[in-house]
Amino acid sequence: MKEFKKNIKFVWRYSKSEKKRIIIYFILSLFNIVTSIVYPFISAKIIVNLTGNNIEQFIYMGGILLSAYLIGDTVSYFKSKLYEKIFRQIYINIQSNLGAEILQLNNKTLEENGSGMFIQRLVGDTRNISSIFTDLNKYINGVISNIGVLGTYFILSKAMFIFVLVTFTIRLLIEILRINTYNKNDKEYRKSNDAMTGFTSEIVRGAEDIKMLNGEESFLKELRNKFEKLNIERYKMENTNLSYLIVRWYWANISYFLMILIIGLSIKSGSITIAVGVVIFNFENRYNNLVQNIIGFHELMKKFNLSATRIFDIFEDSKYEKEVFGEKHLSNVNGNFEFENVSFKYDQNKVLKNCNLKVNANETVAFVGKSGAGKTTIFNLLCKMYDNYEGTITIDGINIKELDKDSIRGNITIVSQNPYIFNMSIKDNLRLVKQDLTDKEMKNACKMACLDDYIESLPNKYDTIVGEGGITLSGGQKQRLAIARAFVQKTEIILFDEATSALDNETQAKIQQAIDNLQKEYTILIIAHRLSTIQNVDRILMLDDGQIIAEGNHRQLLKSCKQYKELYDKEILD
Repeated sequence: MKEFKKNIKFVWRYSKSEKKRIIIYFILSLFNIVTSIVYPFISAKIIVNLTGNNIEQFIYMGGILLSAYLIGDTVSYFKSKLYEKIFRQIYINIQSNLGAEILQLNNKTLEENGSGMFIQRLVGDTRNISSIFTDLNKYINGVISNIGVLGTYFILSKAMFIFVLVTFTIRLLIEILRINTYNKNDKEYRKSNDAMTGFTSEIVRGAEDIKMLNGEESFLKELRNKFEKLNIERYKMENTNLSYLIVRWYWANISYFLMILIIGLSIKSGSITIAVGVVIFNFENRYNNLVQNIIGFHELMKKFNLSATRIFDIFEDSKYEKEVFGEKHLSNVNGNFEFENVSFKYDQNKVLKNCNLKVNANETVAFVGKSGAGKTTIFNLLCKMYDNYEGTITIDGINIKELDKDSIRGNITIVSQNPYIFNMSIKDNLRLVKQDLTDKEMKNACKMACLDDYIESLPNKYDTIVGEGGITLSGGQKQRLAIARAFVQKTEIILFDEATSALDNETQAKIQQAIDNLQKEYTILIIAHRLSTIQNVDRILMLDDGQIIAEGNHRQLLKSCKQYKELYDKEILD
């Protein structure tokens, strides 16, 4: 119960906008409860009057029962309409806030846990907890409205009242054992389902590569194995659940027969009349409803706690580490930055080793080196994508650990080698980085990225949907769209992570001209695959094994750095 209260408070945080509707919903529920409580008493009188041949009272009580039903149905109608509005808004609030929390998780947490876990919690668990207040009300309403049956039993027959309490207690114990066991198994099942969701999402995202590798058969085999393993776990869970259910069904049927037996013996002994026996027998269904609502309430608590805890973990559990930023804000970034004795490792693999470098504002600097030398890592650390490094990184002389998020990422744009393009229109992809983007700014950015002519040739032009991951675009078009996105953002520091590697020579030349046009106005860092594209930069830094081993311009490095000359000679030969 303590955990339940904590989770209820957690959900209430995201339900305050619906406070008025929730109050109205509970007020309407009180009307339902009042009408439901009187149902069994009115029904009892109807049966007694009918069996006693008191027709006038029989009809009169029937009219009262009709009025009670009509009032109850009308209230239920308005409650249902309110329920949809309450559920929808709470669902949106929790999903939106959970989505924001997931985006705040650091890269290490995302990499270690995989996407499946977060997808399930964002989609499934949020839905399970969003209706908690209305579901609670439903079960509480069901218990209170049927509690009158026990009062009726007590008035009509003390023996039947004791019998009902005993059978009720036994049924409740069976259900508590069933629900506790089921939810324990369900917790493990959901973990496996998280992994399954992650694997299937990878297959969908990587479908093109799977086809190109002719790997459908092996991937489908692996998919089938995972599905089989998951469904075996589900079968075990449901099989255990059925074992308890059969016991419950047997006991319900035995109880039903015992009720008939007690009623029959009571009538025979003269302790109750036939009319009372008929009333007691007819109320068996209401008694079952009472039991089911109490059981439903207990089951709701268990499922709610499981889903709420899975979500609550992301919001507040320390095992899902969030990105941490400082409080200092830079309104105007000049673009100077420096690495002092920076070391960094992925797991146990050290990528940077006491790296020292300094870049001045409006300088264009290129990074070259073999794969794994640490070039992209420098970009990731500058953008504060990872925080577990040694040493100091500063922007305009301020440690980036002291700066707030906008001071860093609001002033740095990165164009990666494999940019992610979202499944929306070209226009919306560009507006992701600037919501008030004008059509003129958008077209100018696309012209600078040599993409405008292609977009204008499309039937829907800038409203063209590009598909998940930009599937309808070629590799070069994706990169040009990403470059256009960078031009739209217009930050003081622009990072190009091999951004022209997928472009043909003609387009690359145009993009290179666009980058050249930005020089002296922005701090530009370039990771170069083709050394021919960086011959005009201010400086080139040569990395090897996580360290800067040489720096200078193109001509200087050709003379002074053996590794650089080898890379350049190899490119010419290729």
